[in-house]
Amino acid sequence: MRLSIIGGGGFRVPLVYRALLTTAGRDASGRRCSEVTLYDTDPRRVRVIASVLAAEGAGVPDAPSVRIADSLDDAVRGADFVFCAVRVGGTAGRVADERVPLAAGVLGQETVGAGGVLYGLRTIPVALRIAARVRELAPEAWLINFTNPAGMVTEAMSAELGHRVIGICDSPVGLVRRAARAAGADPAEVSFGYVGLNHLGWLQSLTHRGTDLLPGLLADDAALASFEEGRLFGAEWLRALGVLPNEYLHYYYFGGETLAATREAAETRGEFLHRQQGAFFAAAERAPERAAQLWERTRLEREETYGAEGRAATGGGRRDSHDLEGGGYERVALDLMRAIADDRRVRLILNVRNAGAVPALPDDAIVETVCEVDAHGAHPVPCLSPGLPELGLMLQVKAVERATIEAAVTGSRAAALRALTLHPLGGSPATAARILDAALPT
Repeated sequence: MRLSIIGGGGFRVPLVYRALLTTAGRDASGRRCSEVTLYDTDPRRVRVIASVLAAEGAGVPDAPSVRIADSLDDAVRGADFVFCAVRVGGTAGRVADERVPLAAGVLGQETVGAGGVLYGLRTIPVALRIAARVRELAPEAWLINFTNPAGMVTEAMSAELGHRVIGICDSPVGLVRRAARAAGADPAEVSFGYVGLNHLGWLQSLTHRGTDLLPGLLADDAALASFEEGRLFGAEWLRALGVLPNEYLHYYYFGGETLAATREAAETRGEFLHRQQGAFFAAAERAPERAAQLWERTRLEREETYGAEGRAATGGGRRDSHDLEGGGYERVALDLMRAIADDRRVRLILNVRNAGAVPALPDDAIVETVCEVDAHGAHPVPCLSPGLPELGLMLQVKAVERATIEAAVTGSRAAALRALTLHPLGGSPATAARILDAALPT
């Protein structure tokens, strides 16, 4: 099996390779992925990441070989799986996506609100070019997308690749694991109901041996205080909702507090990552023999500070220790690849075409929900209909996503203005126009 990673100079690529080296990285016949191909538009970054992978694989007899591709076509041709994790504009682009909205008085965040719209406008044209080359050069490959904003990017790519593009995210599986542990159950032994959009979803049920643990968990103040989402949202609000929200919903439910905390912070998350990753790549380039050690130290600091603005706004405290082991998305990607390659039925929370799972949304809209995966791809399983408050948010944000895709594809300022204004956190048309003028000067 050949895996190509587009965005191969990305900081988290070693997590994928590390997962491939575990026992979970073997297929049903005991074989590992034979080759990992890296492609990135930044040759300096991809060389550093390749040196980290070399150190990770040293001493593992059947470690996948690592190759740096000369071009996108070279990377894609003949691949079985294509993992797309690009950051168009780099971390400097993320800084702008955060600072421009903040200057206009609204939230600046990588995937939520105006920042997510700006990131989508910049990213979708590149994502569509990648999808077109995969369709042309590797028509039997599966494209696994982690490029943010993952929901709208996956939806845009599905116009080229149909069901052969599947979006992944680590937030839902992290929520399930934390909730299961808080309820006293082994995360490996629970089943779950989850529905929403990427970074806008809710855990509706958590079943262990025929019993739904969610009502008991929501009624237990001590259990709720033992994990991140319980602390972020608070027992009173979670009981009022009756479901467990994805961590990103704190931007909606605690919008004023989060905006204030972001404004008061010495630097945005993007500025922190821009500074941190710049220092890592510079140090690793000077001392490639220490690249893996430097990467691990930087990774841990990154994980410890993830979501800091939300915890600052709501008193959420420190991150759970289990979440510091790794980002989690690499495990979702590996489980997905294994299930398709081995035709092994598993249930995962993925970003796929709706296909009737949420009747109020179009069938071709990308939703994030529980899917059954086999050799033919990922198929949404029947789920509880979201409540009216949840559905209302989903419909409004889906309208924003589709307007963003339209603007990215056609260059329409009107569609971009509509996307920025209609977002629940977007402000007025005048605010949206100021953001567009600052971010996309003519």
